[in-house]
Amino acid sequence: MKIYTKTGDDGHTGLIGGTRVWKNNPRIEAYGTIDELNAFTGNLCVQDIPDEVQHFLKKIQFQLFTLGSNLATDLEATALKAASVVSEDDILQLEKEIDRMDTVLPPLHHFVLPGGTAAGASAHICRTITRRAERRVLDLQASGMVVEPLIVKYLNRLSDYFFTLSRYVVVNKGVEEFFWKHDK
Repeated sequence: MKIYTKTGDDGHTGLIGGTRVWKNNPRIEAYGTIDELNAFTGNLCVQDIPDEVQHFLKKIQFQLFTLGSNLATDLEATALKAASVVSEDDILQLEKEIDRMDTVLPPLHHFVLPGGTAAGASAHICRTITRRAERRVLDLQASGMVVEPLIVKYLNRLSDYFFTLSRYVVVNKGVEEFFWKHDK
């Protein structure tokens, strides 16, 4: 099988179910942003992070693929496959991991700015891409497309996870967090 099909040369792509849409369709924009997040999560995985974090990030990568396939499915043309279903348990796993990391973090008194370590800054990039993905999914809802509510909930919690992770990897390395303080 060749990697190129030439079927997208006219600016269209296919959804799961066979429907052809423009490549700049809001649905493609939404799951394309999730794909971008998956790539940045992979980049974070290969940085200097604890093994348990790396393992959890790989689970997130699988889950992001699930979200993308869910959004790529034209439900008017085909049924959602089991591999494309998001569950409440997926969200609970994020919450459990956030809580685990939070137990070793100092309380927040100021806004955290991205930085500290390369992994900490990369986690912030993942956080901001997650927020953009969430906005793109909400755009789909606003346009009338039915979107599984757990996708929005998962993305919201995932941004919290990446924020907590950014702090965790910085503190774990013994590096001082970088805070925004208004000096007036």
